[in-house]
Amino acid sequence: MMRVGLLGTGRMGSAMATSVARAGFPLVLYNRSPASARTLAAELGATVGDSPAAVAADVDVIISMVSDGAAVHALYDGPVGVSAGIRAGAVALEMSTVPPSVVRSLADMLRARGADILDAPVSGSVTLAATGQLSVMAGGDAATLEQARPVLDAMAARVIHVGPLGSGATIKLCVNAIILGLNQSVAESLVLAERAGVDRAVAYDVFAGSAAAAPYVGYKRAAFVTPETTPVAFSVDLAIKDLSLITDLATEVGAAMPQARLDLDELRAVASEMPGGGSGDLSTVAGRLRR
Repeated sequence: MMRVGLLGTGRMGSAMATSVARAGFPLVLYNRSPASARTLAAELGATVGDSPAAVAADVDVIISMVSDGAAVHALYDGPVGVSAGIRAGAVALEMSTVPPSVVRSLADMLRARGADILDAPVSGSVTLAATGQLSVMAGGDAATLEQARPVLDAMAARVIHVGPLGSGATIKLCVNAIILGLNQSVAESLVLAERAGVDRAVAYDVFAGSAAAAPYVGYKRAAFVTPETTPVAFSVDLAIKDLSLITDLATEVGAAMPQARLDLDELRAVASEMPGGGSGDLSTVAGRLRR
């Protein structure tokens, strides 16, 4: 069975590691802050690598799930990076939400070592990641995708090959533009219903049973209805990062994205005006509207 490395044991990375371990793959973890990797390894029966290079030298498929492009380069570049340790025939799965240019910039140095890379970002919640029900949007060589598919299938209910390298990162930004627009619409409509005298929970249940009932609406119920007691799942700061990438890509390719730009302005206002700033969950958009 293929050995798998996972770099980045934050909320989503840890949940993905849970699914990989449950499928029986020998697993090696790495995190910039090693305590979280050690704790997760103890829970899953995994091991911990000393560096990205050490993990890459020991596995057949290496997954990275971190916050942004700078964090990706910190994992891949330099004498202790993935590019220094990855072995011939291995596959790197870059699953973070980053610009297409970041993934493409890694390809030459990995291929020079006889390895390959796919951009394979995901759609879905932490809960879906932990239960192996994510959707994966993969860009890159079709044969490389088939090589890595058993590992992807452990994390995902659906794996879609969307085109050449960089296509997965592109479509992930497109998906997030829809989700973040939907988040704004849910927040506005929920506060409208409350102001007009409809109970918050009742209003949300109507949304979740209507034509607007995307999966996102279903799994965000607690965050919108009882925000005071619901843990942060996706922060405003991360959403601002994603919308900045989305609008930058739109500018680069000449696509009009008026709603995305308005959503970005609103999230920046949330980060500047709400208690906790941008560390709060996306549902705090509704909190700002109530204020």
